[in-house]
Amino acid sequence: MKIQAILSEVKYKAVRSSGAGGQNVNKVSSKVVLTFDLSNSQAFSEEEKLLLETNLQNRLTADLVLILNCDEDRSQLKNKEIVTKRFLDIIKKGLHVPKERKPTKIPKSVIRKRIKDKKNVSEVKKNRRKPEL
Repeated sequence: MKIQAILSEVKYKAVRSSGAGGQNVNKVSSKVVLTFDLSNSQAFSEEEKLLLETNLQNRLTADLVLILNCDEDRSQLKNKEIVTKRFLDIIKKGLHVPKERKPTKIPKSVIRKRIKDKKNVSEVKKNRRKPEL
């Protein structure tokens, strides 16, 4: 993954944070909004774009734009670092292809143990009944 190429296509925008905070919130634009246009990206191949599109479909807009924001910190720089890290984590997870599971046969010992346990439970339940006269 070419991190520098990806980050060069990211757009940052500083906006005013919402919520309580008094004068600081009213005059400081510390919230950072990150936008990344997947459809116009040159950093990914067509296969990678398709993989990201399918894996991140609930995070992308209709125009295939990923929008993330952060207003956790009072510092704009810290918020930018946090949102960038979050973005890179999302991209890494989106590009991850899980290994295919190889189906294996259930061992005979496991089957025997399961049947033995079933018989034990059955015996315990049988012993709970009233005795026959």
